[in-house]
Amino acid sequence: MFNVEMYKGSRLENYELVKKQLQALLHGENNQIANLSNTSALLNQFLDRINWVGFYLMDKNNELVLGPFQGLPACVRIPLGKGVCGTSAKKMKTIRVEDVHQFPGHIACDAASNSEIVIPLIKDGKLLGVLDIDSPEKNRFDELDQQQLEELTAILVNHL
Repeated sequence: MFNVEMYKGSRLENYELVKKQLQALLHGENNQIANLSNTSALLNQFLDRINWVGFYLMDKNNELVLGPFQGLPACVRIPLGKGVCGTSAKKMKTIRVEDVHQFPGHIACDAASNSEIVIPLIKDGKLLGVLDIDSPEKNRFDELDQQQLEELTAILVNHL
């Protein structure tokens, strides 16, 4: 059973606690949908000032398809190289956007989103998909968020 924690430490301490929670949630489970669902739920309850968190997964047609998420209904398919998610997937690197309205070709799934971070899920050199997190605030995500979210996705990828 999962208990909601009150995150009262520093941001780094809180991220460390969430990583431990994620490891406990994923321990012994290898079902991809279950693990992605629990990860998006955990991040949704942990991260403040966000309006969407979830996954886009590579499909056999070489495009990203909506996976488990928390938030408003979203775009279902994103071509590689399009928008923040497609660009992150194509480059296989994290992209942090301070103002999505300034990102060329941004795909607006939720009009309330103003900043975004997308982290690719890579296992054995193969792109599995991306973690996408949106915020209604501009410049919501910083280097600490990026580093810690990349570490969280590394934990997740070990269970996919």
